[in-house]
Amino acid sequence: MSFASPLFLWYFMPVVLAAVLITPRGWRNGVVAVASLVFYAAGAGPSTLLLLICMVVNFLAGPTLEPDEWDLSRGRRKWVLLGVIAVDVGVLLIWKYAGFATEQIDGFARLLGGDFPIVHLALPIGISFYTFHHISYVVDIYRGERPALRDPVAFATYIAMFPQLVAGPIVRYREIADQLPQRRTHPMDDVAAGFPRFALGLCKKVIIADSLSPVVEACFSTPSDEMTFAVAWLGALAYTLQLYFDFSGYSDMAIGLGRMVGFRLPENFARPYASVTVTEFWRRWHMSLSRWFRDYLYIPLGGNRRGVAMTYRNLIIVFALTGLWHGANWTFLVWGLYHGALLIIERGFHLDRAPHARRAAIARRALTIVLVVFGWVIFRAAELPQALAMIGHMLLPDFTGLTDVVDNALTNQRLLILLAALVILFLPAHPVTGPLLESSRSRPATVMRVAVMTVGLLFASILVTEGAFSPFLYFQF
Repeated sequence: MSFASPLFLWYFMPVVLAAVLITPRGWRNGVVAVASLVFYAAGAGPSTLLLLICMVVNFLAGPTLEPDEWDLSRGRRKWVLLGVIAVDVGVLLIWKYAGFATEQIDGFARLLGGDFPIVHLALPIGISFYTFHHISYVVDIYRGERPALRDPVAFATYIAMFPQLVAGPIVRYREIADQLPQRRTHPMDDVAAGFPRFALGLCKKVIIADSLSPVVEACFSTPSDEMTFAVAWLGALAYTLQLYFDFSGYSDMAIGLGRMVGFRLPENFARPYASVTVTEFWRRWHMSLSRWFRDYLYIPLGGNRRGVAMTYRNLIIVFALTGLWHGANWTFLVWGLYHGALLIIERGFHLDRAPHARRAAIARRALTIVLVVFGWVIFRAAELPQALAMIGHMLLPDFTGLTDVVDNALTNQRLLILLAALVILFLPAHPVTGPLLESSRSRPATVMRVAVMTVGLLFASILVTEGAFSPFLYFQF
């Protein structure tokens, strides 16, 4: 069930909000938990059982991981922690990467004249996200940062909360633990603040991202021998914008929904294309994922505390896993290593901070967005040869123009939306639209809220009714 589907917008969301508002305070977690499992089951089907099994394992392990006053059982707690993480990661590895791994083994076996059976498993929706939520839960308890939950309903609310279950933001347990007790209030002010944020995300997704989708598909489907400089750059820029408006739109909808049912979810985007360095880009893009890897992998590996060589090693490990987290494909691994290498270069040459001179800052910002765009080509391509061919055409100007297929996909309406979306590349880093729309009482924010809630929401609703929407891109991760 997609946030941008009529079933969700006209039926599921109104019923859940009404139930949360009219039920007693002590029942609200139960309403959210039940609604979340129904929401997940509607899209995941039988794989919902896998989510429930993982939830049971992590919930039962929670109390055993709490440190006592003198922490005399630290050794036992450590083994329990490692065992639970092994279960969580093992489930992720089997369901997400077994097929890819057996394909590589089969390819090697064929070179030797044999074969190897390939595993085919349906990828459960949101498995990467709820795996990271489970790991955050047990690690934060083990570190003594938050107590374990004794209430299974509160635990189910955290793990399965439908606004963030299938595509984030990734909510670390310590960020939301204080919000889970039933004592929290849920005034209508939360609905009034959350709904404009949700509407903004819907407009981003349906009006902009989905309009660019046919253009992206036409460009990336162009055979290498027909690819041109114009097609390559059009496809790369259109996908750069599509991915941002699709994923940031989902995050806005998730944060808005979370606010409406009584939770404050963390921000996930902060104008990433305004970054002056790649280092800054990763502080602004998918921020919840960056924070997760920093807290649960980069810092435990030693961070930057053990010398230059170990820092570079840790960056490569983190970004290799960041790439693979997105999917079982060589393109994702290369994309992750590409960004890891860029961060190492910036750090090594002391380029990881924005220059003070205005012209230098503008030049660095332009360079950063170009480097990010090249990375998105690798990320979007089905195979590495396709990515390399497309990048090759981007680096070799010609005057061939667009192919007929791409030209037909780039209608006047889509061209207008593409040009309007390109403005995001030139906007300043602050203010960030989502939080401004949600909480600011300034006149510009009020005007923006009125525009989103009237013209934007009406247009988006018409497109949804006509069926002009597609699944969110991050559902596949």
